[in-house]
Amino acid sequence: MSEIYLTAYDGWLLGPIAKAIGWVMDKIYIFFYSTFGIENIAVSIVAITLIIYLALFPLTYKQQKFSAVNRLMQPEIREINNKYKGKRDTESMQAKQEETQAVYDKYGVSAMGSCIQLIIQMPILFALYRVFYNIPAYISGVKAVFTEKVGNAAVSIVDAITSSDAFMEKMQKLYDFAELKNVSADFTGQYTSETSETIRNYIIDVLYKLGENGWAKLQELFPNLADAITAVQQKLQDINYIFVLNISDTPWNQIKAGWTADSKDFVLIICALMVPLLAWGTQMINIKLMPTTNDSNDQMAKTMRTTNMLMPLMSLFFAFTVPVGLGFYWITGSVIRIIQQFFLNLHFKKLDGDAIIEKNKDKAARKAEKRGQKREALYNSAHINAKSLKSNTSTQISDQNQAKLDKLNEVRKNPPKGSMASIANSVKEFNEKNNASGNKNNNKNNNNKKN
Repeated sequence: MSEIYLTAYDGWLLGPIAKAIGWVMDKIYIFFYSTFGIENIAVSIVAITLIIYLALFPLTYKQQKFSAVNRLMQPEIREINNKYKGKRDTESMQAKQEETQAVYDKYGVSAMGSCIQLIIQMPILFALYRVFYNIPAYISGVKAVFTEKVGNAAVSIVDAITSSDAFMEKMQKLYDFAELKNVSADFTGQYTSETSETIRNYIIDVLYKLGENGWAKLQELFPNLADAITAVQQKLQDINYIFVLNISDTPWNQIKAGWTADSKDFVLIICALMVPLLAWGTQMINIKLMPTTNDSNDQMAKTMRTTNMLMPLMSLFFAFTVPVGLGFYWITGSVIRIIQQFFLNLHFKKLDGDAIIEKNKDKAARKAEKRGQKREALYNSAHINAKSLKSNTSTQISDQNQAKLDKLNEVRKNPPKGSMASIANSVKEFNEKNNASGNKNNNKNNNNKKN
């Protein structure tokens, strides 16, 4: 069968994060209901956003401190860049890197530290996407709307539907009519004890995503369940809506629904448009408040300016195609960051560069000493390797020369047939034989004369 969207996402990375966020949201939802009688996902989103940003505040503070200190140390960084401008040799590049790092150590900041918050936030954002698309899988109070009796209904809506005649065919008609692109469901099989839980989950998936036209179609298909359907629909209006917007549906789908309605629903269209526009606008305000450097030669500053231009535009685009709940999270998060940024700017205005340098003096000295030790160790290692390589090379050359001499001697002793060396050896042997024979004859003649 197709994927069950009601089932919590089980990816190896985002799955556990989504379940942890869903668990916290479930507890928040229960707390507000038991304490204040409030049952609304938007309230839980605001609360979970506050919790996430409070947990990330130490990283936010570190990132903002880096931005503030970066402005103080820009003159020194600029001086280093000018000093090594146009130099591309290894020694100059290494010296530039060491001097730049010494400035960072002097002020007690790390360039990588400013990226950690973004690295942590991305998995949280993608996990929230999973949670907001499948709220009943994570928040027990929302799932209970479909599995327990609501209002004056005799049984739960799921039990009422599964007890109806030919309910599988009717649910397939509803699914096809509603054109739920973000829900996978299959009602063409058999409803048995083995498939019952899967089918019930499919029903919850479909009902949770229905718009106004979908609920009207459900009433048409199950006219005898009018009371149960009306009770669930009204309950979801309280739980799953921000004004007229369905939290789990996308703004784009709701804009299309408002435009294709018999009488144009301009309130729905305007509210749906406001989600991406507010996501973009609040991020732009937040970026305007963030401290930046005016140094046009600083590569990091250029990168940050480009990122600050692209991120709000990406939010504007994606907010049309993700659930309203995720867009609401972006807006709430931006508002929280605006408040944080305002007070952080007041705090960092009092930043004293001399005090920061004095505070980090000992730590910077220790880091410089460690870098010196590492550099010396690398030099010694390279020197030893060079000596070893030279020795090995000399030995190798000596061995090669000896081998050549041995081969030359062998060739001299046994030259190839027909070669000049072979002919010379033959002539030499012939002469030696003739000389030996001549000497023998001379000795014989001399002996005869004596006799």
